[in-house]
Amino acid sequence: MPENEPWEYTLYIPNDVRAVTVARRTLRLVLTMHGLIRLVDTAELLAAELVSNAVRHTKGPAALRVRWAGGVLRVGAWDADPELPEPPGELGELGEAGRGLALVKACADVWGWQPLARCGSRGKFVWCELAAA
Repeated sequence: MPENEPWEYTLYIPNDVRAVTVARRTLRLVLTMHGLIRLVDTAELLAAELVSNAVRHTKGPAALRVRWAGGVLRVGAWDADPELPEPPGELGELGEAGRGLALVKACADVWGWQPLARCGSRGKFVWCELAAA
């Protein structure tokens, strides 16, 4: 599949910490199959942080969404909790807990979140982007 064609995958996951490993391995496979091996390590780290937050801090299901368009990889995690994510601090100021979004902020080109509401379902989508360059 040519690298310049857009694509998108969504992996729905249960609220289970083992889902983080499944999400990482699935992302690695998808990126490798699309010839984006140079982005795998960073994307895998970012996906693990986003999915881990979705699983650890919420009680419902979650999903990993990966999209490639215009030379930009967007990796995001959806969860059913509408509560806003904690703003990230600086990596050096944080202990072991609470460094997830700070790591995303430090490694991604851009990141953000958006509340979601569809058909009575509420939740949020936290995402980050990596440019192919």
